[in-house]
Formats: sequence, structure tokens, C-alpha cells
Amino acid sequence: MPTSALFSSMTLRSLTFRNRLWVAPMCQYAVEEKDGTPTPWHLVHLGSQARGGAGLVFCEATAVVPEGRISAWDTGIWNDEQRDAWAGIVDFIHSQGAHAGVQLAHAGRKASTYRDGAGTGTMPESEGGWQAVAPSAVAFDGYDTPRELSVEEISQIVASFGVAAQRSLDAGFDVLEVHAAHGYLLHEFLSPLSNKRTDEYGGTLENRARIVLDSIREVRRVAGEDVPVFVRFSATDWVEGGWTVEETATVAAWAKEAGADLADISSGGLTADAKITAGPGYQVPFAKQVREAGIPVSAVGLITDAAQAEEIVASGQADAVMSGREFLRDPHFALRAAHELGVEVEWPTPYVRGKWHR
Repeated sequence: MPTSALFSSMTLRSLTFRNRLWVAPMCQYAVEEKDGTPTPWHLVHLGSQARGGAGLVFCEATAVVPEGRISAWDTGIWNDEQRDAWAGIVDFIHSQGAHAGVQLAHAGRKASTYRDGAGTGTMPESEGGWQAVAPSAVAFDGYDTPRELSVEEISQIVASFGVAAQRSLDAGFDVLEVHAAHGYLLHEFLSPLSNKRTDEYGGTLENRARIVLDSIREVRRVAGEDVPVFVRFSATDWVEGGWTVEETATVAAWAKEAGADLADISSGGLTADAKITAGPGYQVPFAKQVREAGIPVSAVGLITDAAQAEEIVASGQADAVMSGREFLRDPHFALRAAHELGVEVEWPTPYVRGKWHR
């Protein structure tokens, strides 16, 4: 039987993943009641990917406070009703042999937007929207200008990450991820394009990274010693004068010291005019560069077939692969990848016939 790096186990703290092919967080914009509570859609969506063989299934960017949602149709984990709804979903993910991850998020200046097909730009308060907040009063292209956060409000947001982390643990989540990518609040602090502050949260790299590291420390404090904590970074803004992969590697090393176990490396999202050169595995070199700073990494970005994912892990470019759109196209991507690589893995009993060609 062939050996496979992709389908080898991986241990972080007390958690051992059955493989290294994981589901990336993907926003669903499917909370029709607009109350942040996950629905049967989320159960089927995430549960099917767990059933399909993924080692770790991440839910979508999940807001730590109501105003931290990207849109009114997003999930949250700021109250007990949401916690309890997530618990049933997590239980099913576990029943399929996968681990469950939650991406704790605050959308910052990219909050209060419409979902696709409902409108464009910022959703006004008259339609259920709200005032977005940010490091500085600098708008994302096509959105309303956000309100600059006070130092006291920044401290409150850090505390909110901790409270949300506790609810996530109570719901049964195995992995907690701090979302500092894709142009949302923590990324906005990191990038000099969106952070024009002159206090302890602006200017130098240490100051711009302060809220990210404080949030990681707070989540680690709540998580204790056994639960893995990830942090997602956009490795570059793809814009001159913006956030760079070299800065990402530096802050990722600081994040490890603050309690992060793995850096989940993506890119972009801060500006609408970024010129991104996309292609198969186009973000993998960023993951490799950050990994050289001494922290385990996962790679994402147009990773769509088994051989490609296997090579990324086997060559040491990343410790794990996260796939998004491929799991949307095929929730059983992990089972298919194992089959294509000739690796024997456990299939759900009702699906065992799917292993056979005849």
C-alpha cells in the first residue's frame, strides 16, 4: 500500500488529525433570520465535508460580536443560543471522525455589507445594517467610511475574542483560529494602508501587530494548554506599500511565542484594486516562506487535486493543505484524494461501495 504525506497523521498539542487535508473556512451567508445562529444548512454543509474524509473541518468566519459580521447573514458565537446550535453541528462532525474548527472573526471596515444578490456596498441601518469600525477612518473601496476605534474599544474587542473562544470550547470545537486575514479588522491593523494610527496600535510593526498578538494571547489563555490555536494571515496585500510576506513571517513567529500553534497562510483582501496573479497553488510559496520562520503552516489557494496536495506536504512546503472551493464542488474531496493516491482510509459504511470501480 503506498505511503502518503497528505494522509499521514499530524499532532498539535493534545489533538491528532487523521490526515492533513482540511476544509478551509468559507462564508455561507445563509443565516436567513440574521441572528447569527447556524442552521440546518450549516449542519449539512459542514457535516458532508466531515463525512467526506477531511481531517479538520472549519466553519466559516464566525463573528465574536454582532457588529463583527461581514453581513447580516453571517454566523456568530456571541451568545448561548448560537453556542448551542453549533454544538449539534460539532457533534456530527466528530461522529464522522473529523475535528471541528471555528474561525473567530471581526470584519472591521468590511462589515455590514450585502450578501451576493441582495445589494452592493454597505447595507444601511434602515435595512438592518450598522456602523462599521476600524483602526482608522479609512474606507474600503465602495463602502462607507468606518468609525475609528478608541483604545478602550480595542481592549473590549480583544476580550470578546476570549469570550467567544470559551463559548466555542463549550460547543465542543477542537481548534480555535484567530482571523487576521482578508482585509478584516485584525488585518486592517497590520497593514499600513488601512492603519494610520499614531498611538500604541499604529506606526511600527510591533504596534500594528499588538491587537493580533493580544487576541492570540487571550484565546490561548482561555484555551489552556491542550487546545490548538491557529491564526490566519494574508501574507501580502498585493499592493505596493502594503503588508508583505516578510512582515507576515516576522509576526507569525511572534504569534507562536504568544501561543499560536499554526499559521494558516492566505493572501489579499485588504483593497479592491489589488493585482493578484492567481494560478494553481499560487499562495503555497508564501506558506513555505512563513514556515521557515519556525511555525507550522497550512497552505491554501487553488489546490484542487490529490497529487498537487500530496506534493505540497511531501516536499515540506506546508504541514497541511486547506482547500475551499474544491470541497464545495466535491464534499468528498478527501475520500477521492485518498482513492487517487492509493491510500486506504476508512469510509462511512453506507458509502463503501463508492471505493469500487465496478
